[in-house]
Amino acid sequence: MSTKPLRVLALTCATRPGARGPAVSRWLVDAITPRAAALDVEIVPVALGDLELPFLDEEESPPSGDYRHEHTRRWSAIVDAADGFIAVTPEDNHAMPATLKNALDYLGSEWAWKPIGFVSYGHTSAGTRAVQHAKQVVTALRMVPLGATVAIRIGDAVQDHRLRPDIGRDAAGVALLDELVRLAHALRPMRERGQAGSLPGPLPGSYARRLTPDDAPEVTVLQRCCWTEEALVNDTLAIPPLHESVDEVREWLASWHTTGVWRDGRLLGMVRTLPDGTDCHLGRLAVVPDLRGAGLGRWLLRAAEVTAGPGCRRIQLFTGARSLRNIALYQSVGYQPVSPARPDGTVCLAKSLPGTAH
Repeated sequence: MSTKPLRVLALTCATRPGARGPAVSRWLVDAITPRAAALDVEIVPVALGDLELPFLDEEESPPSGDYRHEHTRRWSAIVDAADGFIAVTPEDNHAMPATLKNALDYLGSEWAWKPIGFVSYGHTSAGTRAVQHAKQVVTALRMVPLGATVAIRIGDAVQDHRLRPDIGRDAAGVALLDELVRLAHALRPMRERGQAGSLPGPLPGSYARRLTPDDAPEVTVLQRCCWTEEALVNDTLAIPPLHESVDEVREWLASWHTTGVWRDGRLLGMVRTLPDGTDCHLGRLAVVPDLRGAGLGRWLLRAAEVTAGPGCRRIQLFTGARSLRNIALYQSVGYQPVSPARPDGTVCLAKSLPGTAH
């Protein structure tokens, strides 16, 4: 499971003056915030009425992602950054309100592979028919509606513009959040695979993308499981990847171009590059121990050469002088030693890129 915090939007869908929606949303946020903190989830309240979205006014269809208006681009950024949603919705004439339908219709890929739960409210049906209507729409957007819902008979629940205390309802809200979090984690690989910049990976079901500072926890874990063997082979613990904190990893991820390969939410391997004039430094080639020999390391080395850029004439790297398996891999793809072992026990290898002088 990914270690990244999740962001969940709590959408207040009613915009009618005097509507009960804000009171229901206040109850929801208050009820689930302690549980969200324990699950490392950020709850972000969003009132659709504050977005000032007119009825859909984009010339191009939403799947194109070609947005001309600032209000659309702003809404797109909000939804794109979210991992899941809880819609607090009334029922209007046996259906969800037009404001929610309009907000959904504005966007396309930003919604895909994200879970959505519903807190409905109303009178006779407690808003449940709005939820059934909304589930048809969100499914078409490749969202995943939860089985758990919270339905509130509003006439019995509100007092002085707030919801009366109800332990059972609070428990239902927490259960809704728990299910949403489980689904959000499970769907995260599918969301990432569909993002711009993600490419098919070398193994079935895998994909590759550039790592960001947000990936620091996963990178830290990968480094420590991969460089333990290096420490044993080279008889030294003076290996930075074994000791870097998450914050230190986050810092270098901001400057190095680091390619990572993922599958089912697991970081399988990575490599980083950093240009230096006509040279390019390559480092931190890592593959999870159980997948060594599957060709992932070679694939990452080829990916690193692509990210080096057209101005790079030579790639150089350092590895432990006793890391014979690593050295054999590098030499098999064209890297050659350029100097004797250094006092710190490492050796430098380099490779001239095609079209450059040796």
